Amino acid sequence: MLKKINYNQKKSSRVLSIFLEKRKSIQKSKTLAVNKIIQNVKKNGDKAILTYEKKFSKIKTNSNKIFLSSKEVNKLSKKIDKKLKKAIDLAFNRIKKFHSKQKFSSFRFKDKYKNEMSYKYSSIEKVGVYVPGGTASYPSTVLMNCIPAIVAGVKNIYLATPSLNSKINPAIVYAAKKCGVKKIYKTGGAHTIAALAYGTKIFEKVDKIVGPGNTFVACAKKEVFGDVGIDMVAGPSEVSIVADKSADPDLVAADLIAQAEHDIYAQSILITDNNNLISSVNLSLKKQLKQLPKKSIASQSLRNFGLAILSKNKKKIPEIINIIAPEHLELYTSINNKIIKEIKNAGSIFIGKFSPEAIGDYIAGPNHVLPTSGSARFSSGLSVNDFLKRHSLIKITKTGIERLGPSVINLAKHENLDGHANSVKLRLKKEN
Repeated sequence: MLKKINYNQKKSSRVLSIFLEKRKSIQKSKTLAVNKIIQNVKKNGDKAILTYEKKFSKIKTNSNKIFLSSKEVNKLSKKIDKKLKKAIDLAFNRIKKFHSKQKFSSFRFKDKYKNEMSYKYSSIEKVGVYVPGGTASYPSTVLMNCIPAIVAGVKNIYLATPSLNSKINPAIVYAAKKCGVKKIYKTGGAHTIAALAYGTKIFEKVDKIVGPGNTFVACAKKEVFGDVGIDMVAGPSEVSIVADKSADPDLVAADLIAQAEHDIYAQSILITDNNNLISSVNLSLKKQLKQLPKKSIASQSLRNFGLAILSKNKKKIPEIINIIAPEHLELYTSINNKIIKEIKNAGSIFIGKFSPEAIGDYIAGPNHVLPTSGSARFSSGLSVNDFLKRHSLIKITKTGIERLGPSVINLAKHENLDGHANSVKLRLKKEN
């Protein structure tokens, strides 16, 4: 089931990199098509939104209602199953508690010349949260994207999820209401990203857009970045599991499948020093897949992008992890702490056999919006800080300008910026 790479051979890192790149290249850019959509939305606003929504969602409806009324929100949120409601409430509290620990404090200090420097934080004013619809209709996405914004102090959160035909998951509506979302828009796709970025008569123009989506949504977020902020350009989900002879192959297989059922482009990787474990995990995969409702998706994902990496040298395992830079990393070994010390690139790390990635998706507390496709090399998961702006404040004294000014003048002249130098010179002259 899983393709195998022997990491004990020469050029193993190169072979691994080529395999990983194959998946990335399949996610073709939709830039031309997306830019056409964006320009149309900017020109024709809500009319373009409705046209695209009906076209791409293949909805036959005369409804032109793009958002849910307060009455509809209240009615739909009451339709949620009691057990699911309880689970969402628990997840909300746990996620909020974890993110509340992330708040940054402003600071101020004075140097020896009594110059005063400080750092001040303020929250983003308006945030748009995109929640995929259809088979990927997740209330957990609402919680993970809205809660850090709430903790940061964002007062205006707007949510969009494709549901023009009124088939909307009550759990999403309940989670959105619990998070204090101002308005729920019933559209999706690149056109909705454009609407949130530039505003229409109905859509509120936001300052930052967060949330996952398909290739068109990801491409649209990339294209509007600069006019608005975005969280990241995320690709399909992925997990890497490091396991040794102490690991239960059934648990390893279950966690590989849990990731693979997300998407045919999802990636599940096993890293081990034990060849027998690879054989056992492959057998367990075949057995467990037979019972899986999303067998077709998971099987395709594992067949095309699943991988088993055999490294007899345990010291090479951190190197392998850092090359992959996985979104999710699970450690099922007797030397977990040793491995953790050498990990530089990973989104979220799950330690021990009782810490499956699924716990992190829903209820552990840390955010499940994480860097994918190797971007954990330079980025981190969504946090409160993503919804805060940092402002530096500088107040220079008379003594300060006298002592620091000459150095500023020298640096400015070196860079041929005489205007900079003169702005300091004038102040020094006026004080003498």
